[in-house]
Amino acid sequence: MSIKNVRLEVMQAIEPKVEGFIDEFLIPTEKIWQPTDFLPDSQSDKFFDEVEKIRGEAKELGYDFWVTLVADTITEEALPTYESWLMDVEGIDQHNGKDNGWSKWVRAWTAEENRHGDVLNKYLYLSGRVNMREIEITTQHLISDGFDIGTDRDPYKNFVYTTFQELATNISHKRVGKMAKKKGNPLLAKMCTIIAGDEMRHHLAYREFVKTIMGQDPDGMVLAFADMMKKKIVMPAHFLRESGGTIGEAFEQFSNCAQRLGVYTSQDYIDILKKLNDYWDIGNLRGLSDQAEKARVYLMKLPERLQRISERMQFSQQQYTFKWVEANGML
Repeated sequence: MSIKNVRLEVMQAIEPKVEGFIDEFLIPTEKIWQPTDFLPDSQSDKFFDEVEKIRGEAKELGYDFWVTLVADTITEEALPTYESWLMDVEGIDQHNGKDNGWSKWVRAWTAEENRHGDVLNKYLYLSGRVNMREIEITTQHLISDGFDIGTDRDPYKNFVYTTFQELATNISHKRVGKMAKKKGNPLLAKMCTIIAGDEMRHHLAYREFVKTIMGQDPDGMVLAFADMMKKKIVMPAHFLRESGGTIGEAFEQFSNCAQRLGVYTSQDYIDILKKLNDYWDIGNLRGLSDQAEKARVYLMKLPERLQRISERMQFSQQQYTFKWVEANGML
């Protein structure tokens, strides 16, 4: 049987469990937070006073901070790309006339994630510290350029990717929130912290998807995991560009900002890999095919190898001037 058919069979076998995953890891629409829970009420007489407070608190945040927050926001705003990508994955069948559990998951996950870009975008607009038109241009570019995360339509690779990426965004949002709190911006801190909480729930879900598949097809999943790590887990916004720029040009500069701030670093990448190796018990898997065993050994040795590379890596300390954040974002 072909690899594609095996994966499809496994996805179909697990599909009845997805309803339980939705109940466990997602929150009903009526109970979860919404962006307006954090932002000034435009129907209130105190609206302008609350906006002034946001603008005042925003003045304490530095240039690299704003660049990182903008890039995080744009990444969240490109959600249409991520949903359309996942809906095309093998086994996520939205066309066969029944309510497929996997497609229900993708839609419900998307609905939760959609609130992140919404609340951050509105906050940036009200803060008065960034060039919203340039941000909007970059967001439109990112969606229209699409992305290629090296997973093709393979559900195993896509779930490895989302497991890794959801934890990476959890780390990033959590640290941005801590920085905002330290600078006396409790509203932004609270927003970023609760977004980070959503990302952690989603990470736990995708981590469980992989673990469940590992129980059905350990050879296939280990090979998929190793393949993704050989390609490297690229960020969903790796095609980021500003107006007039080329694809990916702005992403490298943003990554340097995130590294300088300590929001998301090469060490975080290594630590996430270690956590996934531990949770999926890669070190103790037995009875694998020869090819899968080689992949398992590769995964176990990879953190140490990446650690040595990381210690030799150097990142630019020079501050790049983005079109998103002009002089009014610099203190």
